[in-house]
Amino acid sequence: MDRQTEVAGDLIGNFRGEGFGPLAGRFLAKAEEGMVVLTGEALREFYRSSSIRLVSQEGSSFSLRNVTIGNGFHWERTEDQTFRGDLILRLREDGTIAAINEIPLEDYLTSVISSEMNAAAPKEFLKAHAILSRSWLLAALDRKNKTRETSFQAGNIAEEEGSVLRWYEREDHHLFDICSDDHCQRYQGITKIVSKQAEEAVRETRGRVITCQGEICDARYSKACGGVTEEFATAWDDKQVPYLGSTSDSPVPHQPIRSEEEASGWVLSEPEAYCNTKDETLLNKILPGPDRATKDFFRWKVEYSRTELEEILRKKSGFDFGSLQNIAPLQRGPSGRIFRLKIIGSKKSMVVGKELEIRNWLSRSHLYSSAFVVSVKSNPHGEAERFIFTGAGWGHGVGLCQIGAAVMATRGFSAGEILKHYFRDTEIKTVY
Repeated sequence: MDRQTEVAGDLIGNFRGEGFGPLAGRFLAKAEEGMVVLTGEALREFYRSSSIRLVSQEGSSFSLRNVTIGNGFHWERTEDQTFRGDLILRLREDGTIAAINEIPLEDYLTSVISSEMNAAAPKEFLKAHAILSRSWLLAALDRKNKTRETSFQAGNIAEEEGSVLRWYEREDHHLFDICSDDHCQRYQGITKIVSKQAEEAVRETRGRVITCQGEICDARYSKACGGVTEEFATAWDDKQVPYLGSTSDSPVPHQPIRSEEEASGWVLSEPEAYCNTKDETLLNKILPGPDRATKDFFRWKVEYSRTELEEILRKKSGFDFGSLQNIAPLQRGPSGRIFRLKIIGSKKSMVVGKELEIRNWLSRSHLYSSAFVVSVKSNPHGEAERFIFTGAGWGHGVGLCQIGAAVMATRGFSAGEILKHYFRDTEIKTVY
C-alpha cells in the first residue's frame, strides 16, 4: 500500500520492532507531524519513527485492510490481504505512509503466480509463469540498479505541439523495488495461494529464467492478446527487443495487421487462437476471482454518446476538444493495437499515444486494449452523435498471452514449449 494517511491491519503470530515487542493483534499506523505513529493492542504506548520495521517471527503473518487491487482498471476494488515476511512502515516526503512487505524472492513468486492467475490452473502453465515472472523481476531489478548507478531516469513522455505520447515503465518506485499491482506484477500475499501446485511450480523451477544472447529477458505478459501478440515498441520505448516481437497465438499463422482495412477485418472476426475460448469451466479454473467477471476479453464493444465521450476526454486528458468530430487511428502495431491516435474536435485536435495512454483517455477506467476500430453514428446534419469502439484482446498484448498460455497447457504443451512459443530465439537457463 502506498501514499496512505493510515494503515490498519492485524499481526498474526509474533512480530518484533526495533527496541520493542513482541507484538501481536490489531495495529494502526498514522502519519502525524512528520512521523509514522504506531498503536496496537500489544503496545503499552504508541511508537513513533520515520520508518518502522516489524520483523516476522517464524510462522507469523500479517494482514492489511482495504488494499486496492486493479488500480484504475475496470476491475478495481479493495480487499483485505494477508502476507508473510516483514512489514515496513515508511514515511514518504509528502507526509504519507508506504507499507512495504520484505520477503524472499521465491516466496514472492509463489504469490505472484497465484495472484496473476488461479493457483488451480494447469501445472505446466504455473511453471511457465514462475519462470516468466522470475525473469521479469531479475531483469527489472538489474535495470533499476543500473539506473541508480548512472543517476539516469529513463524518459517516458514526449510532449510536442499537438501531441502527447506517454508510456509507463517500472523505474518510478523509489522507496521499494516493485509495487504489488498490475503496474508491475500482481502480488496479493498468501491470500490467493489455495493450491500446492503454485508452491510446487516455483520449487521445481527454482532459479530458472528466460535468456536471450546471455542476458535475462525482460519478459512481459498480458491477459489476452486477441490472437496475435504485439511488439515492445507499440507499448513502450521506440526500440526493437528481439524476444518481444509479434507472434500468432495459434497453431496456425496469422498475418500482421498492415492497414485500416485489415484491422477492421481482424477485429470484426473470430480467428482461431488459443486465447479465443468461452469455456466457462476452463476460465474459472485458470482465472483469479477478480478477472472472471470479464467475459468479452477476446472481442469486445464499448459505445458512448458524443457528450459522454467529450466529458471523459476532458477529465482524462485535461484538454477541451469542444464538439468531438472524429477519432482516427494513425499507426498500429502488428496485433492491430493503436499507438498513435488522432482526436479531432471543434476546439482542438491532438495526437495521443502510446497504447495505454490511448486506453486511459477513452474510458472512465481503461479500454480493454488499443486494438480497436471506431464507427461513428451521425445525425441528419452530419454531426457525430455516438462513437462505437469494437476491439480485440485484453492488455498491451506484448510477450506471453496468459489465457492463451493456460489453454496451451490444457492441450499438453510443456512449460518450455509454451515459453518458446511466445519468446522466440530464447533459452531457459538456471542462474542460481
